[in-house]
Amino acid sequence: MPDQPALRVALAQIDTCVGDLAGNTAAVLDWARKAAEAGADLVALPEMTVTGYPIEDLALRASFRRGAEAALADLARDLADAGLGDLTVVVGTVGTAATREHDGAPARPTNQAVVLRDGAVQQRYDKHHLPNYGVFDEFRIFAPGGGPTVVEVAGRRVGLLICEDIWQDGPVAELADDDLDLLLVINGSPFEEGKGHIRTDLAGRRAAEVGAPVAYVNMVGGQDDLVFDGGSFVIGTDGALLSSAPQFVEHLLVWDLPPRGTAPARGALAAPLDPDEEIYRALVTGLAGYVRKNGFRSVVLGMSGGIDSALVAAIAADAIGGDRVVGVSMPSRWSSDHSKDDAADLARRVGADYRVQAIKPMVDAFEGEMALDGVAAENLQARVRGVILMALSNAEGHLVLATGNKTELAVGYSTIYGDAVGGYAPLKDVDKSRVWALSRWRNNHALDAGLIPPIPENSITKPPSAELRPGQVDQDSLPPYDLLDEVLDAYVEHAEGRAELLARGFDPEVVDRVLSLVDRAEWKRRQYPLGPKVTALAFGRDRRLPITTRWREPIATAASDEAAERATGTTLEQHR
Repeated sequence: MPDQPALRVALAQIDTCVGDLAGNTAAVLDWARKAAEAGADLVALPEMTVTGYPIEDLALRASFRRGAEAALADLARDLADAGLGDLTVVVGTVGTAATREHDGAPARPTNQAVVLRDGAVQQRYDKHHLPNYGVFDEFRIFAPGGGPTVVEVAGRRVGLLICEDIWQDGPVAELADDDLDLLLVINGSPFEEGKGHIRTDLAGRRAAEVGAPVAYVNMVGGQDDLVFDGGSFVIGTDGALLSSAPQFVEHLLVWDLPPRGTAPARGALAAPLDPDEEIYRALVTGLAGYVRKNGFRSVVLGMSGGIDSALVAAIAADAIGGDRVVGVSMPSRWSSDHSKDDAADLARRVGADYRVQAIKPMVDAFEGEMALDGVAAENLQARVRGVILMALSNAEGHLVLATGNKTELAVGYSTIYGDAVGGYAPLKDVDKSRVWALSRWRNNHALDAGLIPPIPENSITKPPSAELRPGQVDQDSLPPYDLLDEVLDAYVEHAEGRAELLARGFDPEVVDRVLSLVDRAEWKRRQYPLGPKVTALAFGRDRRLPITTRWREPIATAASDEAAERATGTTLEQHR
């Protein structure tokens, strides 16, 4: 076969919003123009571009499917009307299966890739493998497709797959004998730490299987509790990275597929991010997307002077601008001067609207009426603060940010309806040890740029404390955070039981204490605000355990829940 011409491929990693059919298709038209201006023959956009992703049970609404199909038809015509009819455009959308289910139920829709050219739909491909693990629930709402799809573009043969199809065996093998020039994969692959190299390694293996480079385009942006990092790339049959896009920004990656028999040339390669920077940018992206896509203009949070609220404030300022962040100091009779000073310093550094609302008069009123003391009085302080933040949200329209971290959420170290109130929790999937690391990274990043670090040094170095009673510090109630996070990682992230933890050398008293706290806090986690997933296993859709259960990891020193409480040195009430 004679050499084929070079093919210019554009991968447009864009930020879509679920349900915004008009906005999403307008973005496709805009990025298609950019691709054409760059001389592209083919432009590919992410999975479910037209509808946004994931659409969850919207897929089951016939009205939504009709709207998506109408938007797709309009997009095809708009591309032609804009003089882009010769450009091959690949987008994702929701399709409708042609046959009904075997039990007589209505046919499930499909997760579909569509090829647009000359003002019309030219080809459709339905995703074969439907993930049903972790955050994914596609098998319940979609029907699987069947059969390969090869697109002819400027005399070159391009195989088409969707996301999970390259993670499972089958669809790639079906294309192995189709004499491909390129394997194109459109994706809605959520971010999690360490996932980038897993994607490229997998794509390299698939490129070798089909004997053609793999072009992988991924979406970017925040959608509810998911963050999509982009990071689109092209990889050769030898596993070499030929071109790549940066993470967490919209970007058009342009790469030339050379004539057959010619070695592929390397295009632009994005610099990899430091692990802490990658996590930090994921948190910023998740919060920015949630604020913008849900119509908020500002956020409010309690500024305690501690490290968690300081990091959340810095993330919020980076996400939407410090002038749209409201920080409220809510000192009690037990609040230290340094905490109040640190909160004010933080607000100045990030440019937040800083306010002070003392809670003593409100707490005194409650205690006078109810004669509260002990744990009830401590929790009352947190709940009064929650009332203040929600009142400001109602009065001024701010999104309330919860500032708790994954470690606290794991062991129930928060007050329900108190510091747990809010609409979004930026640190929900970030453990306490990582909170310190991210804070250090953010400050060093500012210093490297010649700017003032956003987080006061004292907030990083002082012992964490809820300051709900005189002299209180977190370590009065919890093991040291470095040890606690290590045990939690094994128990929560890797599902290791008590026997496995003891075999690894952890102290039995620490293990029993931590496991008891985690198991008893499931009901709290169900009521906690959503937050961005950044690890392999986040609380929420990744980890689904019953609240009502009598299963407990066997504790050798305690034969009952009452004895377990004595062994762990805590009671359930202390963590409510």
